[in-house]
Amino acid sequence: MNLKNTKSERVIEDFLNKDSDFWTKQGQENTLHFFHKAAEEVPAYKDFLKKNSIDHKKIKSWKDFQTIPFINKNDYLKKYPREMLYYNGMIDGLNIFTSTSGTTGEPFYFSRSPQVSWQSSIFHEFFVKYSLENNGKVEPTLVLIAFGMGVWIGGLITFQAFEQLALRNNYPISILAPGVNKKELFYALRNLAPNFKNIVIVGYPPFVKDLLDEARYEKIEIDKLNIKFVCAAETFTEGFRDYLIKNSGNGNLYRNFLHVYGSADIGSMAAEMPTGVLIKRLCLENKELFKDIFGDLNKFPTLAQFDPTFVNFEEVNGEIVLSGNNNMPLIRYAIGDRGGVYTFDEIEKKLLNHRINIWEEAKKVGIEKFISKLPFVYVYERIDMSTTLYGINIYPQLIRDSLLHEDLQKYVTGKFTLSTNFDDQQNQFLDLHIELKKGAIIQDHLKNMICNSIVDFLYKYSSEYKELKDHIGEKAYPRITLWNNGESDYFKPGIKQKWIKK
Repeated sequence: MNLKNTKSERVIEDFLNKDSDFWTKQGQENTLHFFHKAAEEVPAYKDFLKKNSIDHKKIKSWKDFQTIPFINKNDYLKKYPREMLYYNGMIDGLNIFTSTSGTTGEPFYFSRSPQVSWQSSIFHEFFVKYSLENNGKVEPTLVLIAFGMGVWIGGLITFQAFEQLALRNNYPISILAPGVNKKELFYALRNLAPNFKNIVIVGYPPFVKDLLDEARYEKIEIDKLNIKFVCAAETFTEGFRDYLIKNSGNGNLYRNFLHVYGSADIGSMAAEMPTGVLIKRLCLENKELFKDIFGDLNKFPTLAQFDPTFVNFEEVNGEIVLSGNNNMPLIRYAIGDRGGVYTFDEIEKKLLNHRINIWEEAKKVGIEKFISKLPFVYVYERIDMSTTLYGINIYPQLIRDSLLHEDLQKYVTGKFTLSTNFDDQQNQFLDLHIELKKGAIIQDHLKNMICNSIVDFLYKYSSEYKELKDHIGEKAYPRITLWNNGESDYFKPGIKQKWIKK
């Protein structure tokens, strides 16, 4: 498929009409094609294959392809001179550079091609179709981009996506990109947003939650704005989705969200859309279904769908491996995420095994027109995104959920940093730093209430923690430090929250 000559409307029609076998075949053929091209034309990859005794001409099938060694940031991208990572060993053409956030190591500059930016716009256009379009018409919409605007990918690629899709479809979409400037965002919500029928707030999930919470503190009438959400950068729970819907005053939780699985490495790789949300909500109601799809996870993953002609995914021993063409092509690239991959048919079969018909369920919640048979990639954590206590894993998602308790919502922003430390006697403990909302006062009573809520939640939802607490008692309790809003380096506004400190 020549994507450069394929209109966005046709691609979205394919999202809705093509079956699982089509996507599998297209993905494998496309990936094999640019693998051979990179093997011939990218000096670094050519050298990598030679050092691993791989003759690319002998790689003829998908089974052959799956024998090729992985590449990653440290052992491939940082190992070769930058120009060797590009086709023909030259940094030419249009390159849009962005940087990793540095949360998992030294920052690295990635470049993306106009094609990768266009691919991102397709996911966002599909969001416009299922969330904003009504009887074939999109009413005036304001997109507020609250991602960091700078060297990070989120803000710029999202700006480009909405700009491109608005221009090619003549949609009445307006864009304001204050970035992480809350003062400007509140001013826009108060003075500009009421002029539009729809508002799309785009940002990191914790920051979006902050905006909603503090907008009420700023006496902005959120309930009168028809708010939709585009999020990225980290997994959030269905409880978090419910919280945003409830506190924005309206909305269809299946159609009012686009959750992008993206990276600086290669742009918008996949997106959690109505089909994925529906499956996750069905899993909420059926523990056996959850286990059948996600195994023994003690957290809800992001369940995104991907176009394998954009970026193709594999799962190898619980790790996500991707292949995508770009100025710097990435082939069997270990991106550092844990998760898995399914075709639509595989998921549908699992649902039927539990006597669940996805088409009937979709009709019940009004999304039957937007069910897509694109394949799925589910992601639940960075490989380094957990800490331990007495040998058991403690995941930030469970702490995040515990802080959504109704009794705590008026006190905490939901941001925290968790680590494992040792006291003077070398006793291990969980060290938890938590940010308070504006107006909340640091006091022992509040600290105890938060601690008890977290412990109760972990005890209920983590069988490992339950067993540990039964054995060591209060030594399993976190030691909590509360911080006034905006007063700690643990909670820098506008960048991805660092939930785990190692």
